[in-house]
Amino acid sequence: MDLNEYCAVVVAPDKRARASAAVDPQGLREKAELPPGVSRKNRRRFISGLGVGQIVSWGSLYYSFPLIAEAMGRELGLSKPALYGAATLGILIAGAAAYPIGAAIDRGHGRTIMTLGSALGGALLLAWSRTTSLWVFYLLIGGIGLAQAMTMYEPAFAVVARRYGLEARRGITAITLWGGFASTTFIPLTQLLLDRLGWRDALLALGACNLLICIGLHALLIDPRLDAQRPDRPHSGHEPQPLAGGRAVRWVLRRPAFWGLLVAFTVYYGMYVGLTFHLYALLLERGFSVAAVVSVLAIIGPAQVAARIAMWVLGRKQPVYVIGIVSVIAFPVGLLLLVLAHGSFITIAVAAAVCGGANGVITIVRGLVVPEMLTQEAYGTINGVLALPASVAKALAPVATAGLWALAHSYDPVLLTAMLCSGIVILAFWFAVAQRERRQAPPISSA
Repeated sequence: MDLNEYCAVVVAPDKRARASAAVDPQGLREKAELPPGVSRKNRRRFISGLGVGQIVSWGSLYYSFPLIAEAMGRELGLSKPALYGAATLGILIAGAAAYPIGAAIDRGHGRTIMTLGSALGGALLLAWSRTTSLWVFYLLIGGIGLAQAMTMYEPAFAVVARRYGLEARRGITAITLWGGFASTTFIPLTQLLLDRLGWRDALLALGACNLLICIGLHALLIDPRLDAQRPDRPHSGHEPQPLAGGRAVRWVLRRPAFWGLLVAFTVYYGMYVGLTFHLYALLLERGFSVAAVVSVLAIIGPAQVAARIAMWVLGRKQPVYVIGIVSVIAFPVGLLLLVLAHGSFITIAVAAAVCGGANGVITIVRGLVVPEMLTQEAYGTINGVLALPASVAKALAPVATAGLWALAHSYDPVLLTAMLCSGIVILAFWFAVAQRERRQAPPISSA
């Protein structure tokens, strides 16, 4: 049973009244109990430890790549398309590995998966520090993609869900808040290591972070013996046949709202990942100093966290599609500020805050649109279908963005393309909102 199946069994409304009833998460939380032997103090220690692990994993295995690749490319004479082609390979491998890794965690192997993932990531960073060959570089980044799939959000969420059952929602939210500080911590740290040690020794230090911090955290904190008991699946011969498997896929492919969401999120994540991987080089090209660029990049993480907190406080009574409309409009506003910056540090700082905040909210909106705008059934199946083209777009985005840069040896075409993509995202999301399945849905604060 995976995370989505578990949540569907625990929090789904009575199927005999599914057409009109909505979930009452608050009521469920009042009834929820922690597993035997797990105290509130232990829960805070567990979530905080996993949160620190997320900061290190995201920071060293993901956010460090553009900075390290830029320095490596200069020393070895490698082109941007060649460097970012490796990033594409890594993202593809991470996407392909997500399902079997999730299934293994569902069977109680979370400690093994996350501990080995940290060991693998650390070892590959150490090996990267010694490479001089492009094909070896590709092999190493492909392996790092596997390590990402074993250590980042999805496996951590699955581990938390197994540990706390009905209480998992708050733990998962807390981990996203911890993870939001990965860029703030590791972009300046990576730049400091580059300035003081060079890119090879910087990789040694980043690898050591995984080996010395994450391995211990995952091995000590994740204990399958403390997992919550999984509930029995309810059964009644009089219930209507639920959406599942191929039936759910056929059903959702006939919904116009699904296609609007698919276009919106595929285009958005392709655009965002492309910009994320190239923002360091883009800002350097536009005349900003390394110190200014690092400072701007460090704003993105806190902006994501702040926007998520603001969403829960200010938008608690709003349905998720309203929050989504605001966030998809906010992102191109930040892009426009970036285009108009012309050497102004304050302008690019505000642009980073706006784009980071919008992305922080869109990440949560992405997780809630299926139950609110489509159906509360078959979340895992439908969410997987919705995510597949976005995963491909993420994988292709770094090398595609490098290709756009190579056309003019300038990031101006990249920014123009990003603005056009933002317009497509807005139109597609609005279309999905207009075509959404009409039903009573819980406000965003109870999701």
